Amino acid sequence: MTATETFNLLEPYQIAEETFVIPWALEAPPVGHFPMNSMVIRGAEPVLVDTGAPAVRPQWLEAAWSVVDPIDVRWVFLTHDDRDHSGNLLPILAACPNATLLTTWFSIGRMAEEWETPLSRCRFMNDGDTVDVGDRTLVAKRPPLYDNPTTRALFDPKTSVLWSVDTFATNVPAPMPYIGELSDNEFRDGQFFGGRLVSPWATLLDGQKFQAVVNETQRFGAEVIAGCHSPVLRGPRIAEAFDLLRQLPDIPAWPGFTQADLDSWMDAAEGTVPPEQPRPSDT
Repeated sequence: MTATETFNLLEPYQIAEETFVIPWALEAPPVGHFPMNSMVIRGAEPVLVDTGAPAVRPQWLEAAWSVVDPIDVRWVFLTHDDRDHSGNLLPILAACPNATLLTTWFSIGRMAEEWETPLSRCRFMNDGDTVDVGDRTLVAKRPPLYDNPTTRALFDPKTSVLWSVDTFATNVPAPMPYIGELSDNEFRDGQFFGGRLVSPWATLLDGQKFQAVVNETQRFGAEVIAGCHSPVLRGPRIAEAFDLLRQLPDIPAWPGFTQADLDSWMDAAEGTVPPEQPRPSDT
């Protein structure tokens, strides 16, 4: 496993040749943290893979431009239109005049609720489509799990890196670059929790049909798997993650936290101000 000397949120780290993850994470009490990552491929024609969340826009843009000059960016691959993936799209298009947006017809329609995406700068890239980015040909693929109907993963055959989007989502006790830092139990429980959280419909699936989809994704032969909501997977963890993924249809749905849970949290926090509420001195 390749380890980073230091790991700080919103500081890019390299996971393969010319390939970097921009890490971020959300506190998610009482289950720890959830990663909220993006990726940059700094090849002949640089590619931004997802655009980060608007909550950390200045820091995210600074992190991205520390890896690649925005003038050099040629492609922006938007996996889907959820705000944690598309939140900085318009500032990126403004900063990257030479970039083409790789998206879908449905994503453009869904984003029209908030902004108008410039069609003249778009190229539709659906499940199975490829794009030549100079020194490699990237492949779009619908991943086994997703929480948005427009979702496409991205595979880079040159580096054997798979951007799995929301598949392999997991909670972590603290932000970390590589999933190998989790214990076996943490890894298993996180895969089952994240998978059911992202795709509660997994319990409705035909197990054999789902396994065929999982097998198709695994046949890419990814040696590194990065995703929005997971630390990077390498080595034996990749096969383990696929094996756990196949089990999801047979696992009962996660019931969700209840009002009783919320009441207990509020009772425990009595006398404190929730972080999303301004203190009186701030108003």
